Formats: sequence, C-alpha cells, structure tokens
Amino acid sequence: MTVERLIFGLGLMVIGAPAALMALLGLAAVLGRALAERTVARAVQTAIVVGLTSSVAILILMLVVGRRSVPIDLGHLVSVPHFHFDVKLLFDHLSVPFVILTFVLCGTVSAFAGRYMHREPGFNRFFGLFSVFLVGMLLTSLAGTIGILFAGWELVGLSSALLVGFFHERPMPVRNALRVWTIYRASDAALLIAAILLHQFSGHGDFTQMLGSGAWPEGSALLTHWEAFVVGLLFLIAAAGKSALVPFSGWLPRAMEGPTPSSAIFYGALSVHLGAYLLLRVGPILELSVWLCAIVIALGLITAVFAAIAGHAQTDIKSALAFASLAQVGLIVAEIGAGLRYVALIHILGHACLRTLQFLRAPTLLHDYHRLENAVGRHLPRLPVSWEQHLSPSLRLRLYRFALNRGYFDDFLFRYVARPIQGFFRWCNNLELRWTAWLSGTPAHDAHTTKATSIELDEAA
Repeated sequence: MTVERLIFGLGLMVIGAPAALMALLGLAAVLGRALAERTVARAVQTAIVVGLTSSVAILILMLVVGRRSVPIDLGHLVSVPHFHFDVKLLFDHLSVPFVILTFVLCGTVSAFAGRYMHREPGFNRFFGLFSVFLVGMLLTSLAGTIGILFAGWELVGLSSALLVGFFHERPMPVRNALRVWTIYRASDAALLIAAILLHQFSGHGDFTQMLGSGAWPEGSALLTHWEAFVVGLLFLIAAAGKSALVPFSGWLPRAMEGPTPSSAIFYGALSVHLGAYLLLRVGPILELSVWLCAIVIALGLITAVFAAIAGHAQTDIKSALAFASLAQVGLIVAEIGAGLRYVALIHILGHACLRTLQFLRAPTLLHDYHRLENAVGRHLPRLPVSWEQHLSPSLRLRLYRFALNRGYFDDFLFRYVARPIQGFFRWCNNLELRWTAWLSGTPAHDAHTTKATSIELDEAA
C-alpha cells in the first residue's frame, strides 16, 4: 500500500467518524428515540478517538515521507458549465495541527459535558448539536476549496447559535441567539461574496491552485493588487463577524447564555479562533496588499485594547473570560497581518488549550472561592489594576461606561444596520402583500392587517 493510499484512507476516517456520529444522533432525534446517556457518551468518545488517531497518524506519515501538503480529491459534487463544486480535503502544516487541536479539545469537553449535562432534559440535543459543530470545524479546517470551507463555516455558525439558545424555555437565551445569528449572517454573506468573486477573478476556488505551487505558508495568490484587496477585505469582514472582532464584539457576552461546555469549546477555544484560521488560510491574498495588511493589524490591535478594557467591567466570570479570549484573538489577528503565520498558529494552539481549561474550571472555581471566603469570614480583597490608578476620575468613569456598554457596538449595529435592513425587507413584504392581494382580489386592508400583525409579532419577539 502506497503512502498516498494510506493517507487517503486515514483522511476519510478523520472526517467519516464524526460524520457517522452526527448521522447517528440526528437520526435518533428525527425518529424521536432518545438514546441512553452512556450510549451517547461512548459514541462521541469513540468517534473522537478514531478521528484523533487517524489525524495523528497522518501527521506522522507526512513528517516521515517529507510531504508538506497532501490533497484528497473526492470528485465533483456539482458540475455545470463554467462552475464545479469540488469535494476536496487538504492536509498541510496548517490544517493538521488545527484538526488535532479540534479533536483533543472536543474530546476533553465532551468528557466534561457527559457529567455536567447529566439528567439534563436536552442531553441528546446538546450532543447532537455538538456533533454538528465537530463536523463543521473539521470541514472548515480541512477544506481544499472555498466551497467546502463555506459549508463547514455554516455548520459551525448554525450549531453555535442553536446552543446559545439551548435553554429555550427562557426568553433571554433565545433573544441572544437571534442576535448572534444576525451577526453570523453578515459574516457568512461576506464570505459568500468573497467566494463568488474568487471564482470570478481566478476561475476556481481551489486553494492549492489559487495560492500557487508552494505549500502553506509559502505560495503567492494569482490575483492582482486590487482584486486581492477587495477579496481580502471581504474575508476580513467574515473573520471579524465569526471571531467577534470590532465592531462585531457585542455578541460575544450574549453567547455566554449557552451551557458552560459549549461556551468553552466555542468562544474560548475553537469557534472564536475560526476567523483567525480563515486569515491564515488566505494569507497569500493578504500579502498582495500592504494596505490590507495594515488594516488587519489595526483591527487586531483595536480589538485587543477594547477587549482588555471591556473585560474589567464584566460582572460574571464567563463574560470576563470571553473578553480575555477576545483580547488574545485580537493579538493573533495582528500577528497574521504582520506576516507571522507560524507565531499566530502556535498562539492559537496554546491559547485555545488555556481558555478551555479556564472555562471548564470556572463553575468549581466560584464554588471554591465562596468556600474560602466562608472560611476566612470576610470577602477576599480584589487586586487593583495598576494602570487605572493613573487615570483621572472622569476618564475612569467614561471608560467604565464604555466598557459596561461593550463599546456601544451592539446598539450601533442594531439601530443603524439591522433596523434599516429590517425596515427595507418589511417594505418589500408589504409590497408583496399588496401585489398578491390585488392578484387574488382580496381587499387591501387584509394585507395591512397581515403586515401589522407581523410587525407586532416581530416587536414582541
């Protein structure tokens, strides 16, 4: 058996085991048959162990034979004139470490969640969405084409939003999940437009062809300066929405409404770094434009400073950890803009492991803190932040308001972006109702009544 065939088989196991898990849990949910908790936990751990073992074996084979990039082409899913959708996986120095990180952290969080979610009514639903997230992360990491990357990107966003609204018996998780989903829609739209333009400019969306002959991180994009600027800017918007960079940072504390295991794996470890991973993958496009690199560095540094300020005003430990994660993600993005790709990759791997541990430790840490306070007999002193002492009281108060309102980004996006778009589509809906009412001979006031009812429902939601 040749090395290529062996890697091909192992590659199918890397993506096949989690896909089989997703199919099993999804089929059980569709049929209305709740599996036993022990069965679900064993199925999840088996899929992760198989995938992790296969990915580590691929890494060892690549190091032994000296291969820096191994594409696995599974053929055309859609093939029409001037367009074809290839199913292609790419194992290289960027994707393989990220896949191994995904399996390690998902295995750790699933073991924790099996006990944390014990006897929770939505136990099976949680792990079903967890499997969707795992498959989405693997598809995004191993994507050899922009189409496969977009498919994985969508699965990650869908599972993230649904897990934010996991406790749907309460109104706030559902509202916050809708806010998160709204930001993700803007991010996904930017990525979709970038994919279309990439096909238009280069004629294909294959990363191995688009980024030249060199394996990651070498290679040069086959685009002009202005094409790279436009496409790279759209990729940056997509990354900003997914990783909560400024000005999309307001949804991050809202995402803490989900269970602690999902907060750990999504917004402390993997999902929050997905935007940085996208920028690493399209790094050769960024390098074609000095101005684009400058924008990436500036956005990363602004996000890091904002997150550091906002993190000091948070009143719960999960939101404080979320902003601490965001500060590091901002620095990672700045490193990518500066061309330090391996530094950024190592930063992602180390930071993801650290934040996962902190998120999983947070519930028991609070319990231990309260026990220590009871033993001491008083509240433990809070260590002051040294740089705050050098600020004037008025400036300190303004910074506190700015941090407590999360930079006012949430309100700005809702009032000046989301609400005008919503108003435009309501106008389109009213126009459609009038048109259908005229065609069907229905009195026009029925259309107005339907519109008013829809608006009242929207406002109530």
